[in-house]
Amino acid sequence: MRARDLEIPIGDGEPGPRNAITDVDGVLVGHSTLIEGEDVRTGVTVIVPPETPLFAGCHRLNGNGELTGLEWVRESGLLTTPIGITNTFSVGVVRDAIAARSSDEDAWSLPVVGETFDGFLNDIRAQRLTSRHVEAAFADASAAVAEGNVGGGTGMICHEFKGGIGTSSRVVGAHTVGVLVQANYGRRSRFRVDGVPVGELLGEQIPTPQPREEWGSIIGVAATDAPLLPHQCDRLAQRIGLGVARVGGTAAHTSGDLFFAFSTANRGLDAARGEIPLRMLSDGEITPFYAAVIEATEEAILNAMLAAETMTGREGRTVHALDGEVLKEALRRS
Repeated sequence: MRARDLEIPIGDGEPGPRNAITDVDGVLVGHSTLIEGEDVRTGVTVIVPPETPLFAGCHRLNGNGELTGLEWVRESGLLTTPIGITNTFSVGVVRDAIAARSSDEDAWSLPVVGETFDGFLNDIRAQRLTSRHVEAAFADASAAVAEGNVGGGTGMICHEFKGGIGTSSRVVGAHTVGVLVQANYGRRSRFRVDGVPVGELLGEQIPTPQPREEWGSIIGVAATDAPLLPHQCDRLAQRIGLGVARVGGTAAHTSGDLFFAFSTANRGLDAARGEIPLRMLSDGEITPFYAAVIEATEEAILNAMLAAETMTGREGRTVHALDGEVLKEALRRS
């Protein structure tokens, strides 16, 4: 189930045909989900751009987390690999597996890999994820994006409901912006949907897991076919944080809220010599893209929660899903 299945549109913008990050032509997403026994609930998600390098940028809202490779992105303005998202203790194996995928033995690689912590439901210290699972995620990559308890989002929690992977998109003139999130943050009391305080309205109607001061974190990736330069990608990535805030995120002290954006418009950026002709969207026309990212982020988070299913994992702990009909009734009462 997704937000629009419940007739809950977020904002005024129009989504693309899939309402997913893969509405940006050439972008693919794949998952490998690892569920073993009673205690292993984890996985890996990959976002595969149509080619690399591409212009890219990033933003840190709160830095208690990891998104590897960002120093080179900041230095060069380039994304040079697919993007991986997994659990906190598996960043290394995912990074290494992406680096090893090149058929060029002399290839240089600084992969971009992000994480959020799934240790409440998953025996994260067992570190069961291997390069085989990363390869399975690449083999799964397609334009049809599964959401909820899949891939890197398998063991994640959002606003004290079951969280995970979610995606959404918006059409802006002749261009498209898509966002994918791995949502694993937030307190129930702060949960908002299109400005309505549904977390307060729902209360304990759906049971909450063992409470903590604040759940964290979230990884957000935006893709667009608009011709953006690196500094504009930085600014686009920054707006993901406004979408998180609209749902009720606070970027708490313990939270890793890390965002990335890339543009597929300018190609051939790896030319060894000479001048490279580029296109650039006027800064005077970029504001609608900011609004699109904010709306798509909010809807992607909600889609992650609605697609997720109740899960029992490590030590018998259970996290309940957000029931779509209960949510719709709460919105109707508001």
